Amino acid sequence: MGVIEDVYGDLDTDVEFEKFEAAVEDKVEQMGGLADEETAAMLIAHELRDEQADTIADIEPGMSEVKFLGKVTSIGDVKTFERDGEDAEEGRVCNVDVADASGSVRVALWDDMAAAAVNELEVGQVLRVMGRPKEGYSGLEVSADKVEPDEDAEVDVQVLDTYRVEDLSLGASDVDLVGQVLDTDSVRTFDRDDGSEGRVSNLTVGDETGRVRVTLWDDKADLADEFEAGEVVEVGDGYVRERDGDLELHVGDRGTVERVDEDVEYVPETTDIADLEIGETVDIGGGIIETDPVRTFDRDDGSEGQVRNVRIKDDTGEIRVALWGDKADRDIDLADRVVFTDVEVQDGWQDDLEASANWRSTVTVLEEGAEASSGTGETDERSRGGDEAGLGAFADGAAGDGDDESTAAGGDAVAAESSGGAATAAATADEVEFTGTVVQTGDPVVLDDGQRTKSVETDASLRLGEEVTVRGAERDGTIQAEDVF
Repeated sequence: MGVIEDVYGDLDTDVEFEKFEAAVEDKVEQMGGLADEETAAMLIAHELRDEQADTIADIEPGMSEVKFLGKVTSIGDVKTFERDGEDAEEGRVCNVDVADASGSVRVALWDDMAAAAVNELEVGQVLRVMGRPKEGYSGLEVSADKVEPDEDAEVDVQVLDTYRVEDLSLGASDVDLVGQVLDTDSVRTFDRDDGSEGRVSNLTVGDETGRVRVTLWDDKADLADEFEAGEVVEVGDGYVRERDGDLELHVGDRGTVERVDEDVEYVPETTDIADLEIGETVDIGGGIIETDPVRTFDRDDGSEGQVRNVRIKDDTGEIRVALWGDKADRDIDLADRVVFTDVEVQDGWQDDLEASANWRSTVTVLEEGAEASSGTGETDERSRGGDEAGLGAFADGAAGDGDDESTAAGGDAVAAESSGGAATAAATADEVEFTGTVVQTGDPVVLDDGQRTKSVETDASLRLGEEVTVRGAERDGTIQAEDVF
């Protein structure tokens, strides 16, 4: 045997010897005499070993060829297409999704393999796949050169008829899940590498086991506008991907989202405001005790952004929440009970903590009687004479010691902190001082300090763009200015 045969014999590869030998000869020619046949054969063998993907997560575009194990999670229909050339035969392709514990990938089976896939493959089978990775229309895919079932191999991927949120795992596809809509986002556009325009939007849905972000692509993106928070929907033929460490349920051309007549309970588990720390990403909930107008601003790229500040209170404290983008338009009023998920806790104005609700966050206004559970999982009686901790403190008729009921202006029920048997309204006036630029004159005046806005009642004559400081009692989010300077 020659040196090429010796190196090939030690190599565990599905590449045919003739192709291996041709690659070695090309390598010798490319290196211009700097490598003999044995050296070139070792280099080719090294390249082949580098491209044997241990897991699906190891597959990358640009690899010339990979082989891997994966469990079939869905089998598409056979599609036909016209090849170039007058005498070219009609082409056929079938897309099969396969997954392992690290992720999933779409495998394109062509012509005879496509026809065999429909008749011979089954969901749940384990396949050995050899093919060429490339960037496809819906992300990474592998164009298969060879596919073989492996009855002895095991791949730890769960395939269920119906999923709950806690059942989702990276790589799962053909996912059917029923959940309550918690939040929706508007449709956004983006440019693909091939120059085409893509479209994407998001829903967030939850069930009794948790919540998940649902990403809707292209023609499915408009579905986000058809649903409102509180409705129950069924996501069909979704597939699970990972983004920033979180699992997401994606809906592509085969997927569906439909309204269904089912009862689904979602109980958010929130962190007490008193326990928040800078740098955390948490879920918080409480009653709205202050709302500011929506404020617009110019981004560095010239586009216009918007933000709105609200303040929420639970029975451990209160915090300002900044709502960015579309979330600033959410219909939130005083005394509403709201849950904000995946908010970032930051260092705010005057060393107070504040929460930022960005694209990852959801904003859910709870229905009457709904409550969020405390992150501790226990009832915290604290100093409220036995009132339940969390959002229950903001239910209609919630009372402090002595059964006194406290209400905000307008008669909406909010929590009261009791002292000596007398209830104190949540809109208790506090003496504050605020410096900002006049962005609205009239009644009321609106000041902005670059981080938040404040409404001000004053008889002073102020001009747009003027920077002033006001001091006075603050009631229901409006400063009753006694001093303006």
